[in-house]
Amino acid sequence: MVTGNDELFAVLGEQRYRIDRPWGRWPEHIPVGIISKCAVDAGGNLYICQRRSTPVLVFDPEGNFVRSWGDGEIADPHGIAAAPDGRILVVDRDAHQVLAFDAEGRLLLALGERHRPRTQAPFNHPTDVAVGPGDDLYVSDGYGNTMVHRFAPDGAHLASWGGRGSGPGEFTTPHGIGVLGDGRVLVGDRENNRVQVFSPEGGYLAEFGPFYKPMDIHIDSDQRIFVSDQVPRVTALGPDGEIFGSCKPVAVMPHGVAGAADGTLYFVETHTTVITRLAPVG
Repeated sequence: MVTGNDELFAVLGEQRYRIDRPWGRWPEHIPVGIISKCAVDAGGNLYICQRRSTPVLVFDPEGNFVRSWGDGEIADPHGIAAAPDGRILVVDRDAHQVLAFDAEGRLLLALGERHRPRTQAPFNHPTDVAVGPGDDLYVSDGYGNTMVHRFAPDGAHLASWGGRGSGPGEFTTPHGIGVLGDGRVLVGDRENNRVQVFSPEGGYLAEFGPFYKPMDIHIDSDQRIFVSDQVPRVTALGPDGEIFGSCKPVAVMPHGVAGAADGTLYFVETHTTVITRLAPVG
């Protein structure tokens, strides 16, 4: 048991981190719900999405509450990402949409038809979204369609791939997604305990792992890959899949992971109401 002023630390490869848990100052006027995932914008602000009224909350790098938005527009936020162009992308899982907002919460673009799930077409309970080098959007359509969809920045549907199974290019709950700087698409294939790697067009390339039910994927500016799973654990990999570190940064299960430009990592858990920060030290 940790008592008094004891601090906790973790290490991934050569990098040591201080574990700040809980992190941030939650506003008293907003109830805490199931915190699903998180994202960090270019200014270092943390966006978290929770599955209840007031679905998106924003905190500055010091943990101060900045603003909230999304009431009446987001029904069931499951995934969130900060695009390089400043848009905040929210995956509305049970409304079967991906929504693009500006940083103040004004809706700019909607992918999918609200409350109209589609078999084999976008979307049927999507889970996560990531942005590629050319600002194309990649969406893991995880709970119903077990597919991945690619969209142009303006929302035009470009391609889809996948299907139910355990073979190369097949999925059983694609849950998290990320895109490397060279365009390779990484998909956390949760129930198959692996991360699959694809070309931007959906061609199967490789498989990373093994993991135990991978939940989320974060890729930093140095192309280091951070995969959270249900051990609970985060595993750090190089761009070709070589593992260089693992640690247990959270109490129960790191459902969401995101990172800032300075190397700070953030984790959120659906089983707790806690935000965890890993702050680089040394």
